[in-house]
Amino acid sequence: MTVASFDEVTKSRPEKKLTEKKSASGSRNNQGRTTVRFRGGGHKQRYRLIDFKRNKIGVPAKVVAIEYDPNRTCYIALVNYADGEKRYIIAPVGLGVGDNVIHSETADIKPGNVMPVSSIPIGTVIHNLELRPGKGGQLVRSAGAGAQLMSKEGDYAQVRLPSGEVRKILLTCVATIGQVGNLEHENISLGKAGRSRWLGKRPHNRGVSMNPVDHPHGGGEGKTSGGRNPVTPWGQPTRGHKTRHMKRTDSQIVKRRK
Repeated sequence: MTVASFDEVTKSRPEKKLTEKKSASGSRNNQGRTTVRFRGGGHKQRYRLIDFKRNKIGVPAKVVAIEYDPNRTCYIALVNYADGEKRYIIAPVGLGVGDNVIHSETADIKPGNVMPVSSIPIGTVIHNLELRPGKGGQLVRSAGAGAQLMSKEGDYAQVRLPSGEVRKILLTCVATIGQVGNLEHENISLGKAGRSRWLGKRPHNRGVSMNPVDHPHGGGEGKTSGGRNPVTPWGQPTRGHKTRHMKRTDSQIVKRRK
């Protein structure tokens, strides 16, 4: 079993005003039916309100603390704006206590600063990237992730995402400079079943170990491998079957991840 060192973390308790209650649903919907299998239990958590929009333009902020967030793989930074407001942001590599960050078209190219894509130099590594102007960052937010700005043409820029996909992004969208922090997260080994239970993950049993009523792979005399091409519990093929149904944005993808 391996655990994170938490060397970067400087504060153990969250800012109470920037948290809210997070109720555990056990992955059941309002009818009590399971919508996601193999979830339940786990440690109680409070949700940290993260500022993905970074919409305080031209107001400098100072990093007060780096904190652990149980709701995501990366660390978060508590920033104190010049007007007195406090907010949480995603903590990139190289951002430390005492550093200053700002949202501005003329900001320095340094971790934590926010700029419109039109103002960011080609080749820069970015994260917390918007898909629609003003909606807030939706792409590249997990630990160690970083996208690269490849080119600009017309109203769009081409960005290479961590998956390898190259996608068009409007130049008016904003992004944060730098790579998301907590790079060592990918090296963590849970080490025991109980640690998965702390995270709210229940045992994942195979379809071939079930009965025919529960899964298409179930049943058979003795141990069998299902006797058919592998499918999900609802009959959808699991190998080679395309699951993307978003024709509206197909034209924005320049190069597929595969």
